[in-house]
Amino acid sequence: MLERTGVPTAEQIDSVFPSEDRLAKGPVAVIECYQNIPCNPCYTACKRNAIKKFEDINDLPNINHDDCNGCGLCIANCPGLAIMVVDATYSQEEVLIKIPYEFIPLPEEGQVVKGLDREGQYVCNVKVIKILDSKALDRTPIVSIAVPREYMKVVRNFGI
Repeated sequence: MLERTGVPTAEQIDSVFPSEDRLAKGPVAVIECYQNIPCNPCYTACKRNAIKKFEDINDLPNINHDDCNGCGLCIANCPGLAIMVVDATYSQEEVLIKIPYEFIPLPEEGQVVKGLDREGQYVCNVKVIKILDSKALDRTPIVSIAVPREYMKVVRNFGI
């Protein structure tokens, strides 16, 4: 499906998602990079060496989720917007997802917006918790949204 539509399958998403045990330990990066292309800014941004050194610039990123603390440095450095951080310890009902967001206007903290899947289809309402607008650093803004736990692997973006 990815080759035809640009949207990964549920199996592809599962293959890059951390285990339930790791999700229960706190924030962790999820790298949804499925095609070999010459790119490695995620590796160079990772200060914890959780993203392993590439043998070849065309390799897919290899992340050790146990070494990742979910700091998010890799999110704003990924030119493909392929990285998010998931914090399944946020609350019993919701997970906190930090995603890159390149649209304007930026939402407001506390605003309820439409949670969208990878095809841009409405899934559920989500709440904007925090905005890290790092444009001054020439980086993509990062928006943290609270997503109902059952949609943790489904919601990947939002619309205002």
